Amino acid sequence: MNLLITNGRVIDPSQELDATLDVLIEDGVIARVDKRIKARAETIAETIDAAGLVVVPGLIDLHTHLREPGQEHKETIATGTRAAVAGGYTAVCAMANTLPPNDERAVTEMIIAESRRNGACRVYPIGAVSKGLMGEALAELADLRAAGCVGVSDDGRPVWNAQLMRRALEYCTMLGIPVIAHEEDANLSDGGVMHEGYFSTLLGLGGIPAASEEALVARDVILARATGAHVHIAHLSTAGGVDSVRHARAAGVRVTCEVTPHHIALGDESVQSFSTNLKMNPPLRSAEHRQALIAGIADRTIDAIATDHAPHHFDEKNVEFDLAPFGIIGLETAFAVCYDTLVRSGVIGLDHLIDLMSCGPARIFNLPGGTLRSGALGDVTLLDLDAKFIVPNAFRSKASNSPFVGKTFHGRPVATVVGGAVRYDARAARPAKRKGKK
Repeated sequence: MNLLITNGRVIDPSQELDATLDVLIEDGVIARVDKRIKARAETIAETIDAAGLVVVPGLIDLHTHLREPGQEHKETIATGTRAAVAGGYTAVCAMANTLPPNDERAVTEMIIAESRRNGACRVYPIGAVSKGLMGEALAELADLRAAGCVGVSDDGRPVWNAQLMRRALEYCTMLGIPVIAHEEDANLSDGGVMHEGYFSTLLGLGGIPAASEEALVARDVILARATGAHVHIAHLSTAGGVDSVRHARAAGVRVTCEVTPHHIALGDESVQSFSTNLKMNPPLRSAEHRQALIAGIADRTIDAIATDHAPHHFDEKNVEFDLAPFGIIGLETAFAVCYDTLVRSGVIGLDHLIDLMSCGPARIFNLPGGTLRSGALGDVTLLDLDAKFIVPNAFRSKASNSPFVGKTFHGRPVATVVGGAVRYDARAARPAKRKGKK
């Protein structure tokens, strides 16, 4: 597709670019970024006037649960990717805990084929570390990589066997992909439903201690150092975890990490409402841990912000807090939550936020995109920083298990372009298309 985006404030941290420029996409890739591009009318299928908007490389989510195959009552590749483009995402990484798990080539190929048929954005599969996510025997990692997986993870479950984790790291070094670690000592967290601390005691709910995460982060940092492999820490939530990553990186260990919007915006005091839309794993932590995450973002210890979009059916969440499944949705609210929490509050600049949500994810998983350089994918997100909105209780996702329903935020994606094609457009009036000659 050919598309010309004019008059926007273009921010591309991969090029240290922040200026009013035009972006020309031809044949699905970035052709030029320059002042007042004058392309021939017959070569342009559509023009977008982005005056008053910010134009950035398409957002990339490293941690999405699309649920298909096997749990289509929660989400499908079609509905999940429609939610993604509504949130400004041009690509998502689909986690492996489907039914059956993505632990063999056939499942990977099915996910890729379905995303090409019905997906609104790019989908990069994440394969399983172990067969059946059981933590007992390695999955066929080379086969998964050859089929199209960009990383491996047993997310939802920790790799409890240190020897298995070591072997996975060694194999993935040869394959050139990261091992994505869900860090949780299941013995320490057994029976827990929220962060262990003052509020779990007050509410009489089982606690998940910070040590449950911190112990596994420390172990996997040691294994990454021993193997020279790349370990990526998923949904980091504790001060001790941030410290481990910070010290390991200073020592030259190949460790990267992500945090979620909800862990930086909300704390465990919120659980006093007993809303099951506040139940996730890792849980919302205390103010001390939340501030440590924000400090880790500010000093660039944290490489990416990922949603951990985890849709559930209404009936599954409409039960007592103890009985509800872990997880919340996040694709459609992520940018606004982070913009208010981090940029409008003065913690970081807008360019840093774009790096965390686009350039950084592409860089650490070695994915296409995350830049507006000539020849890159024509994946672009348009942001309206002046928008003020209340999160509705209806989403493009099949699910609505969000803790942010009814809350007011500023800044939102208003158009999402994938390969030069506009896949989402929330602007009040679309500009007229200009058809070229055949």
